[in-house]
Amino acid sequence: MKFVSIIIGSKSDFDVMKSCTDTLDNFGVQHELIISSAHRSPDRTKEYVKNAEHKGAQVFIAAAGMAAHLAGVLASKTIKPIIGVPMSASALGGIDALLSTVQMPAGMPVATVAIGKAGAINSAYLAMQILALENEDLRIKLLEDRIAKAKKVEMDSLEIETIID
Repeated sequence: MKFVSIIIGSKSDFDVMKSCTDTLDNFGVQHELIISSAHRSPDRTKEYVKNAEHKGAQVFIAAAGMAAHLAGVLASKTIKPIIGVPMSASALGGIDALLSTVQMPAGMPVATVAIGKAGAINSAYLAMQILALENEDLRIKLLEDRIAKAKKVEMDSLEIETIID
């Protein structure tokens, strides 16, 4: 079974990352979610990655705030794609987490998305795009979603637009 693994650094990240799980659910993509911390439970994190890969995890999504080392730790434990979602958990509004997530050393890539809810949703989409490389049904669903989003923009515009001929 191929699935997306979502690891959040603390329970407080769940409210934002629910947008990620909801997006995956909307597309019928299997996923699992756990709480594990790069700092407070490093052994749990390491063991989880190993077990998740064995079960079929194809992409890992890591959401963490402040020092936000979770995505980097995952990158050190697997060669599967890692998507980091910086959380806004400090007085710096998530900028600290963004920099911690995106500034990885050469050879340890972490794809990094936006801070917070937009990043949570985009992490699901990016994970699905990776899975769609080998899943034609998912690729078609993603294409249909893009078409629906474009049509919505057009419909919204028709409600308010004024055009001079």
